[in-house]
Amino acid sequence: MGTTSTTARRTGAPSTWRNWAGTVSATPVRTLAPTTVAGVQEAVRRAAADGLKVKAVGTGHSFTAAAATDGVLIRPQALSGILELDRAAGTVKVAAGTTLKDLNVALAREGLSLTNMGDIMEQTVSGATSTGTHGTGRDSASIAAQIRALELVTADGSLVSCSADGTEEERALFAAARIGIGALGVVTAITFAVEPLFLLTAREEPMPFARVTDEFEQHFAENEHFEFYWFPHTGNCNTKRNNRSAGPAAPPGTLSGWIEDELLPNGVFQVACSVGRAFPATVPGIARVASRALSARTYTDIPYRVYTSPRRVRFVEMEYALPRERVVEALRELKAMVERSDLRIGFPVEVRTAPADDIALSTASGRDTAYIAIHMYRGTPYQAYFTAAERIFTAHGGRPHWGKVHTRDAAYFASVYPRFGEFTALRDRLDPDRVFGNDYLRRVLGD
Repeated sequence: MGTTSTTARRTGAPSTWRNWAGTVSATPVRTLAPTTVAGVQEAVRRAAADGLKVKAVGTGHSFTAAAATDGVLIRPQALSGILELDRAAGTVKVAAGTTLKDLNVALAREGLSLTNMGDIMEQTVSGATSTGTHGTGRDSASIAAQIRALELVTADGSLVSCSADGTEEERALFAAARIGIGALGVVTAITFAVEPLFLLTAREEPMPFARVTDEFEQHFAENEHFEFYWFPHTGNCNTKRNNRSAGPAAPPGTLSGWIEDELLPNGVFQVACSVGRAFPATVPGIARVASRALSARTYTDIPYRVYTSPRRVRFVEMEYALPRERVVEALRELKAMVERSDLRIGFPVEVRTAPADDIALSTASGRDTAYIAIHMYRGTPYQAYFTAAERIFTAHGGRPHWGKVHTRDAAYFASVYPRFGEFTALRDRLDPDRVFGNDYLRRVLGD
């Protein structure tokens, strides 16, 4: 059983896998950590022969059951590191199990950087791209939109490559597989576009909710990267504007950086969340204090140190992508809903943007997009809040993040993704027996 020791490592007897938030678990028949691409191919062929489903999982940062399986679970972390670096072409080929942190550190050593990224670095590159991880950007899109080529093992164990410059068949696969939710195969390598390392100046500033929403389009137009956080039960927001800078670098001081990036958002916030979970009536007061705790600051550093931040407080998250012109109206409706309810929301609401892209199942596919992300502290009842918020988001044509909590199904996705049928037809051709299927994919993509 399993693959040979030269191509994969078994991680032991069947054991339960849990995601980062602890909200999803699964007990696969076997868990494998292939050390070669051939090991991935063999694992897929053996599973198919045994009548087992196959899923690959990175670090488990998805809040959905996209990677859950009772069949064969593939952990790609042994497939890691930079495989090829082409400075002339401005590309880097990376093994699928490489974490974004390791990639960013390695690229910085080479004087290179991704153009844009999300706000955490613990994910594997394959997990982050497969679920549509994104940051915020006026002109630069998600991590998947920066892919120039990728390789994946399909249901029959074949290794296939695709890019926008390939054959018609390869181009069709490329249009879908950059955000494939694990439905088309096991990604083994990704080639990203990179550029010379640059500096970003970050300007963080508290701002009233009324002002930031009134001026949203202005802030979006004037900044390469704009985002803000609204603190429920208050009229307060914290804004962040990131723009390229000629330098010099001026990173946060050691002490002030620790206070702003570690002590307040992780240590103090962890205590506040615990108190709020035990005594919900204290949440509005805590929110008012928290929303005034962060002061304005400006600093300049290399991209990944500006885009990302440590997230140690565990939570459950829902995020919807809306047409950008609808986001302010939806956010105001969300605020009004919270204010007239008896909900107690201890986590800020995050708003980001992305330009339209050409990926079939990207949440920004074919339209300029803005995201609203809502969170609740792990262990706190979240269903009532998420249900009410989802009702608002779907009324505005929202598309839920593939890796975050939602209740939508294939019929809904067919109505909000013009290229949904293109993706499912490709899936039917590549995986007719649903070797890569699970309950989550059955719900969101259909049988």
